[in-house]
Amino acid sequence: MGREREGDLREDALRDLIARAGGCAVVDGGFATQLEKHGASINDPLWSALCLIKSPDLIKKVHLEYLEAGADVIVTSSYQATLPGFQSRGLSMEEAESLLTTSVRNAVEARDKFWSSAKRRIGNNYNRALVAASIGSYGAYLADGSEYSGNYGPEVNLEKLKDFHRRRLQVLVEAGPDLLAFETIPNKLEAQACVELLDEEGVLIPSWICFSSVDGENAPSGESFEECLDVINKSSRVGAVGINCAPPHFVLSLIQRFKLRTDKAIVVYPNSGEIWDGIAKKWLPSKCFDDDKFEVFATRWRDAGASLIGGCCRTSPCTVRAISKVLKKERS
Repeated sequence: MGREREGDLREDALRDLIARAGGCAVVDGGFATQLEKHGASINDPLWSALCLIKSPDLIKKVHLEYLEAGADVIVTSSYQATLPGFQSRGLSMEEAESLLTTSVRNAVEARDKFWSSAKRRIGNNYNRALVAASIGSYGAYLADGSEYSGNYGPEVNLEKLKDFHRRRLQVLVEAGPDLLAFETIPNKLEAQACVELLDEEGVLIPSWICFSSVDGENAPSGESFEECLDVINKSSRVGAVGINCAPPHFVLSLIQRFKLRTDKAIVVYPNSGEIWDGIAKKWLPSKCFDDDKFEVFATRWRDAGASLIGGCCRTSPCTVRAISKVLKKERS
């Protein structure tokens, strides 16, 4: 269970994984990207969560591909899976909650299946991966690009954000992941909502909170990361903080800035560098990192202070394999 007696926060799972990985663990890569490579059609407000309804076996397949590539953490397919989102498709609350539970179960079953095989391989360099339950921002649910602007409007306050996240958080925690991953948080208000909700619900599995960034300097809302980190630093329930779904050329300087402002582990999993137009729902041409660049920059990000490194949109198992290869080679 994720909620137990007060004061029994189970941070050790995350700390131990980082230690077993030699100081820097590998996070998986783009989930929707890989689903699409396998033929899934996810141009939908539910995005990759649509496969929880239509193609759950494909979700397990993608998890297994990332595990084989060397991921130490696999993130569930629940980023855009929300109770109101499922209900808008005609599902009952019970059915919607069951799909959230399934997102965790799929990842756990894939991890356990892979590990039962991998641990028997002579000379394997795998760790038993942790499962992180993905919790996308309020803007991800809106599917209007606001996770890249932080502009939720004056009617969205702290209590509304907590109410939005609360039941989903409860269901995901009860499903039994090892970690919680709050992703593409665009403003200080939602970061505060996440921190307060973890306290109010007495969540004892470790969490990370990742922001996006569109300028490499601030949160998408324009608020400084220093302001955002001040909120997170007060929480003992958040074990790591960082950046996801931002261009990779922002990452090094942001790690350096975060290291000056927090003692928490730093997690980074940028996209390929291509730019997503959240309004037009398409990728815009841009100079992007290939897998060779991720291999080179992974060591720089680690040396700058990152403890968890992976990829986000438009990255693949090949990207994760490149990251894993260089990080694990240097410690073997």
